[in-house]
Amino acid sequence: MEPQPDELRMPAGTSRLPAGFRWGVGTSAYQIEGAAAEDGRTASIWDTFCRTPGNVTGGDTGEVACDHYHRMPEDVALVAGLGVGAYRFSVSWPRVQPSGRGPVNARGLDFYDRLVDALLAAGVDPWITLYHWDLPQELEDAGGWPERDTAFRFADYAMLVFDRLGDRVTSWTTLNEPWCVAMYGYADGIHAPGRRDRRAAMRAVHHLLLGHGEALRRMRETGRDGRAFGITLNLTPTVPDSPGACAAADSADAFGLRMFLDPLLRGRYPADVRAALAAEGIDLPVLSGDLDLIAAPLDVLGVNYYFTETIDADGTPVRRGETTGLGWPITPQGLTDLLVRLHKEYPAVPIVITENGAAFPDTGVRDGRVADHDRIGFLRRHIEAVADAHAQGADVRGYFVWTLLDNFEWAHGYGPAFGLVSVDRATGRRTPKLSADWYRDFLNFQRNSTKST
Repeated sequence: MEPQPDELRMPAGTSRLPAGFRWGVGTSAYQIEGAAAEDGRTASIWDTFCRTPGNVTGGDTGEVACDHYHRMPEDVALVAGLGVGAYRFSVSWPRVQPSGRGPVNARGLDFYDRLVDALLAAGVDPWITLYHWDLPQELEDAGGWPERDTAFRFADYAMLVFDRLGDRVTSWTTLNEPWCVAMYGYADGIHAPGRRDRRAAMRAVHHLLLGHGEALRRMRETGRDGRAFGITLNLTPTVPDSPGACAAADSADAFGLRMFLDPLLRGRYPADVRAALAAEGIDLPVLSGDLDLIAAPLDVLGVNYYFTETIDADGTPVRRGETTGLGWPITPQGLTDLLVRLHKEYPAVPIVITENGAAFPDTGVRDGRVADHDRIGFLRRHIEAVADAHAQGADVRGYFVWTLLDNFEWAHGYGPAFGLVSVDRATGRRTPKLSADWYRDFLNFQRNSTKST
């Protein structure tokens, strides 16, 4: 079907965004790198999780993924070709520090050294995420994130990377989506390491935040000026389907958003979270000084936004209206509402949308390329939502599309396609989709608009 004119138009309102607004694209190590057993890398919890039948759709693994480890220069060229100013990527902990403790694996860290240099040579700012879910298996064998020691092992690893790359990389994120790590990995068992233990999950929440705080403290103490430090949270607002669903929505908000935002930005866990956990016989393992460490000021708060959830009185999702290929609601207004809420309810902190994107079937093909008009429409509407939030006072300073390449989508395997670029699973060939062209054209439009104002 021919695209309607509205599908390909440029987003409205972006001229109101501040000077220096950051536009980028993101990836993560396990989802694209492959080379799972090369150059000293050892198993992560995701390697182990993928080997268990039934954990991942189709029995897929990240052993090869997009083979980015071997195709890195080609992928950097794709990033540069989009015209983005920044590229957000994660570092693989078991590639850099295979056992999760002890000395650096030089061959593993050399890869990221080359990646950073390639990005800088291409005029793209590297934006590092230190942890995107690939805990070394040896640390999980020792107890994983429910153990306090893992927080300090993470800080040790963070310093190995920072000492090597901190001279050139100015943007540093400690953790990506600690909610997913704790809840999907330790409570629900649908992500690595596949445990189902709510008490362990709550311990993991605190130790993830503690690891963030300790790593931030150590990196800042090096005295390197001009470095921005932060953390990325996946924030999924929840709204009630009816007045009878308000209690369920409040509980989801408490455990999904405020359990992370409050300690980071207010220096305390919400009283209703603590009361609810106490009723379950669960205490958060907070020691003296922990919350001061966790609440150290952030230079940036990363927000990953995909949708706003509507639930009924039982907490069951209610699906109405448009959805993505994964059945996720398409709710751009929810992004505006979230950003304005953060602005109004929490201490001031610069915000960057570190992930926003959607999986669609990508069945439309034109001239051998995916004609993904639905993805273009999704991105346009969410970029407009960011501009609307900024107009209402939200201090939002950047937007990163998720993701560059069709990749390994965790427990979903290779089925969902989130990328601006398709990847042939047999040959590894990269082919930009129409959404990549649209994003490139939008960024050119944005630059020209900025010059003219």
